[in-house]
Amino acid sequence: MKLLAAAALVFLAAPAPEIRYFQFERPIAMPAQASGQTCMVLDPWVFAHASAGLADLRLYQRATETPFVVHDEVAILPADQKISPLNLGKSGGQTVFDAEMPAGTYTDIQLEVSGHDFLATVTVTGSQAQNAGSRTKLGSFTIFDLSRQRLGRSTVLHLPESDFRYLHLQIAGPIAPENVTGLLVTRPPKSQPKYVQVAETAQSALKDRNTVIEFEVPAHTPVDRIVFVPRQDSPNFSRDVEISIAEAQKRPANDGSESPSPVTGWGNILRVHSVVDGHRIDEERFTVSAPEVDFDGPAKWTITVDNHDDAPLQLKSIRLEMLERNLCFDAKVGDIYTLFYGDPTLAAPVYDYAAIFALEQNPNVAQLGAETANPNYQHRPDERPFTEKHPMLLWVALVLVIALLGAVAFRSVKGAPGKQS
Repeated sequence: MKLLAAAALVFLAAPAPEIRYFQFERPIAMPAQASGQTCMVLDPWVFAHASAGLADLRLYQRATETPFVVHDEVAILPADQKISPLNLGKSGGQTVFDAEMPAGTYTDIQLEVSGHDFLATVTVTGSQAQNAGSRTKLGSFTIFDLSRQRLGRSTVLHLPESDFRYLHLQIAGPIAPENVTGLLVTRPPKSQPKYVQVAETAQSALKDRNTVIEFEVPAHTPVDRIVFVPRQDSPNFSRDVEISIAEAQKRPANDGSESPSPVTGWGNILRVHSVVDGHRIDEERFTVSAPEVDFDGPAKWTITVDNHDDAPLQLKSIRLEMLERNLCFDAKVGDIYTLFYGDPTLAAPVYDYAAIFALEQNPNVAQLGAETANPNYQHRPDERPFTEKHPMLLWVALVLVIALLGAVAFRSVKGAPGKQS
C-alpha cells in the first residue's frame, strides 16, 4: 500500500502537458476523408528537439490530446539456427554432407569452415527426404578466404527462398571434412525494414593513410546503420571500419555532471568481383551496423576506414540512417491534428491505445509538416519547492545553525564555575 501511495504521489506530482509549454509544433497533412488508423513517418528533426525516448511527444486534435503509438519499422528475424552436418565425408574427391533443415522457409546459409586462404565451389541440392532418388538443384556458390590478398572472407551461400527439409552439399576445393563444423541458417524477415536518412556527406580526410569521415548528430537522434557508397570504378577491396562516438562539445568547468564515455564499434566493407582460378566471385557488403547511443547533447561520429598499405578507398558518399519509425493514431474525418514537443519536464505518456495497438495492412498515410516554433510558447514555471530550487541555501542555513550551536556550547563551557578542591 505504501508503494502504491508513493507511486500515486509521483504521478500526481508529474507536470501535465499543456500546449503553451511546448517549444515546437508540426502540422499534420491528412489524406482526404481519412478516418481510422493513420500513420506518418517521424523525421530526424523530431528526435533532435524532443526529449530522450520521445517522452515529451504529444498529439493534439485542436486542443484535445489524442492517444498515439510510435511504431518501429523493424524486421522480425528469427534467431539463426546452427545445423550439424550429417554423413560428413569424401566422395569423388569432394567433401560432401547432408543437413536436416528446420521447418519453414530459409534463404542465406553460412558454412562454418575453418582455415584460411582458400577458394571452393559449393553445389547445393534439396529434397524433402534424406535419401530421395531425385533432388532439386539450388545452385553453385563460391566461398573464399582471400586474407593473403586482403580481400576478406565469405562462406555465405545465397540460396533462393527454399523449404526443403534436407540439403545435400558438395564442396569442390581445398576444404577437408574436418574443416566443416556446421552451418547457420538465416530465415527471411517477415517484413523488410525501411530506413530514413539522418545525415550524408561526400567529404573525407586522410590521416595516416586512413580515410576519416566525421558527422555531428543532434541529441537523442538514433543511428542504426552506416552506408558506404563507393565509386563505380573502385577496384576490389576489403576494409575494416572503426566507429567512435563522443560528445561534440566539452562541458563547462562548472558543470558538475559527468560526460558519457565514448562508444566504439567495428565492421567490414568489401567488394569482390573477380574470376580466381576459374571461380567467379561476386560479393559486396557496404553496410555496417551502428552502435546504440543516446547522448543528451550533439554527438561527434568519427568513422575511420583502414586502408592498410593500399590506395585510399574512393567513396561517392557516406550515409547515416535510422530505422523508419511511424507515429500511428485513430483519425476522425475532417479533424485537424498537430504534433507538439519540446517540454523536457514531461514523462512519457501511457495510453490504452498503445497497449492494444495492432498495425493494419494498409493504414492511412499522413505527412508531417515543417517544424516551427510554437507561437503560444511560454516557459513552464518552476513549481519545485523553494528548497529544491535553492539547495545551497539549505546548506548555508545548516552551517549557520551548527556554528550557532557551537558558539552557545563554547560560551556555556567558558562560563561554567571551576571545580572546588
